[in-house]
Amino acid sequence: MEQLKKVKLEIKKAVIGKDDIIDKVLMTMLARGHILLEDIPGVGKTNFALALSKSMQLDYRRIQLTSDVLPSDIVGFTMYNPKTQKFEYKEGAAFCHLLLADEINRTSSKTQSALLQLMEEGKITVDGQTYLLPEPFFVIATQNPIGSVGTQPLPDSQLDRFMVKLSLGYPTIEDEIIILKARQRENPIEAIQSVMNEQDLIQLQKMTDNVYLDDRIYHYIVSLVNTSRHHHYVKQGASPRGSLALMKMAKASAIIKSRDYVIPWDVKETIHMTIAHRLILNEEAKMKDISAYEVIDDILKQVKEPDII
Repeated sequence: MEQLKKVKLEIKKAVIGKDDIIDKVLMTMLARGHILLEDIPGVGKTNFALALSKSMQLDYRRIQLTSDVLPSDIVGFTMYNPKTQKFEYKEGAAFCHLLLADEINRTSSKTQSALLQLMEEGKITVDGQTYLLPEPFFVIATQNPIGSVGTQPLPDSQLDRFMVKLSLGYPTIEDEIIILKARQRENPIEAIQSVMNEQDLIQLQKMTDNVYLDDRIYHYIVSLVNTSRHHHYVKQGASPRGSLALMKMAKASAIIKSRDYVIPWDVKETIHMTIAHRLILNEEAKMKDISAYEVIDDILKQVKEPDII
């Protein structure tokens, strides 16, 4: 898709050497999903979100989820206005198109729950009144995989609300040199141009909804997810929400590749980032240092893919 290619070119002005991650984030947005970025500090998570919002002309907000952040900081609150003698609603940070929730595992479980509820429902209820969030609405939440002091690990049920889990990782030596040179005089973010807007994105989401799936692809997706529930290294496999996420991401993968139908490659391309964080491995897997990615590799070998090209 030409619009998405233009967006990617703009993002690449500020995000160096992460073409694959850019594609995966764009696919998640087409699939109307939310993203969990698990990374160490300083690899460019905030920079990525800024570049994404600017290239698409999306309203962007960032909230640092420290331990003292309250649910009302995200969802908003009502307060009495003595001038009007009425209670008025004050919007929280969530009223935007793209919300960067930094260090989600460092805030309280109540605040986590408030954020994950609005991610699921796309609306907020405060003091009995319901307020719809803007469309489109996305959350990019980050968490540090190493530092655990003062953190509240996300429960499995909350991890399941994120369509994908990604990691930017360290840049290569060559890419890091390019980053240093690009920052000599100005921030590359300033050079990013808006090449589409929220209405364009909504249209692309509708196109993604209409991507065709053969019955054999439906069977392939469900067979893969079902196998995860019975794998000998898995204590708890992916739920039907995982199957839905995999289907939507496979459709988005087809759009990125300028196709209006899904092939098995789309499913295999998106299954690791969509399903791995939903698996709970058993003690045997932990003792053998088996990762969820390795389990998914084994599942792909076990389930025969349909002959569709």
